[in-house]
Amino acid sequence: MQQFTVPQFIDVESKIIGPLTTRQFMIILSGTIILGLSYKLADFSLFVLIAIVVFSLVAAFAFVKINGRPFHLFILNLTQTLRRPNLRVWRNQGLPSSVNQHLPQTATKSPIVPHKFYQKSRLAELALIVDTKGRYPGK
Repeated sequence: MQQFTVPQFIDVESKIIGPLTTRQFMIILSGTIILGLSYKLADFSLFVLIAIVVFSLVAAFAFVKINGRPFHLFILNLTQTLRRPNLRVWRNQGLPSSVNQHLPQTATKSPIVPHKFYQKSRLAELALIVDTKGRYPGK
């Protein structure tokens, strides 16, 4: 049997410049470019304000990790969580009649399932009802 080497530490980013990874270097470089442009285009008091904001954002995005994940992934997950509804309700409406007409007949027939396998627990029966989208009516 042929043997293969399994990669280890695939979640560790490679270092390119000293202790900095490619992602960190690109974030710091973009922050430096923004600071350079703001120094040329704004007066000094506005530049100091912009520098404080940009420096804190660059430091957070480049070096902060929350639960072992980079800060930008934390922000992405946070925004996705806030955009989703808090309450999810399952509504079994079945397929529209136009879709049922295009399905083969074998797919629209409800399977006959013996009751002896699902009388042990109510949870297994509820799971079967959900999995069959209500075609198995239960007891």
